[in-house]
Amino acid sequence: MSSAAPRPADQDHLWSVDEHLEDILATVRPLEPIELQLLDAQGCVLVEDVTVPVSLPPFDNSSMDGYAVRVADVAGASEEFPAVLDVVGDVAAGEAELLHVGPGQAARIMTGAPLPPGAETVVPVEWTDGGLGEGPVSGMRARSLAPEGAEGHVHVYRPAEARAHVRAQGSDIRAGDRALDAGTVLGPPQIALLAAIGRGTVRVRPRPRVVVMSTGSELVQPDESLGTGQIYDSNSFALTAAARDAGAIAYRVGAVADDAETLRSTIEDQLVRADLMVTTGGVSVGAYDVVKEALSSVGDEDEPGSGVDFRKLAMQPGKPQGFGSVGPDHTPLLALPGNPVSSYVSFELFVRPAIRTLMGLDDVHRPRTRATLTAKKALTSPKGRRQFLRGAYADGGVSPVGGAGSHLVAALAQADALIVVPEDVESVEPGTEVEVVLLG
Repeated sequence: MSSAAPRPADQDHLWSVDEHLEDILATVRPLEPIELQLLDAQGCVLVEDVTVPVSLPPFDNSSMDGYAVRVADVAGASEEFPAVLDVVGDVAAGEAELLHVGPGQAARIMTGAPLPPGAETVVPVEWTDGGLGEGPVSGMRARSLAPEGAEGHVHVYRPAEARAHVRAQGSDIRAGDRALDAGTVLGPPQIALLAAIGRGTVRVRPRPRVVVMSTGSELVQPDESLGTGQIYDSNSFALTAAARDAGAIAYRVGAVADDAETLRSTIEDQLVRADLMVTTGGVSVGAYDVVKEALSSVGDEDEPGSGVDFRKLAMQPGKPQGFGSVGPDHTPLLALPGNPVSSYVSFELFVRPAIRTLMGLDDVHRPRTRATLTAKKALTSPKGRRQFLRGAYADGGVSPVGGAGSHLVAALAQADALIVVPEDVESVEPGTEVEVVLLG
């Protein structure tokens, strides 16, 4: 998980965004690979190439319901002069013993059924009378309703070329080919392919387990009544959802009161199910910032190499941050600010890359692009801070959404991008090209 320790804290050092992220990614390590059943491996990253043991399809089979015939027997067939063939039986999907189709013969064949020996092509049932002798039909009658359809004669009204409506063995993928590369994230199509080639398990890096915990005695759970000075806990829901969106198995812990001992105890209880812990709130310089109080010295004596450093970053929002490791397994912990926008922006910049690193992905960052700023007035930014403003991106342009306040949750819900204003820029005029982090 985390074989390296974070850099020691320097209370006077103002960290850059890049320095903080570099420290996180230098500390967090991909999870160890395990063998999982296919459905349990959904969303996980392959750690080895997968080679095809059996061709797909494994045999020549029909792509239509119809009749398996020899090409010469239907050459020149027309509605005026149909070819009349003897029906020797049925070939259904999964058939173990195949009929032999000889000269002047046809076998009624179902979609997916093996092409029987002697047959060279498949005539769709719509090109025949279905054995009824009453002109072209639109389909076959169910065998249970008309078992006699598998015998007698069939009139064929159109010719067919060799191997028409036949799926050739190996036409999808051949034995010995590489099915999937190491590093592939397993979604439904990849799982379908693994099942189709007979793989019931696969070796992957598991999805990281992330515990999200918000702090603050003022926080109330949704559906409860608000008292004086109370607000609903939105951060834990936002960050848990964000962790799941990033690929993690995320667990949400309800708000923990502003008590250092209670917080330490809760963290210790949650470590058993955490590959990464995320807290929100309590990392600033207030008298009730208990995350900082509870974790500043955690592990210094009992767990050498662990502990959490609290830092000031040259960014807005999200200046106060904490990072380190806790517990006997040195579980990484990221402590984020409590303001909703600060918390979410910090997650996107720091926690999401950490989750993707644990998964073993090569590209751990959100995509970035350049866009033209569309705004009614110039954007201002504090000198020496890298600012991340919420924005709406479309057609090569981006417009700010809401104000710069770090408490504006409603504006955050309308944003699908972050507008990046560099540290050395204090004003950005409309029409200027800016860097944009795409959140969608």
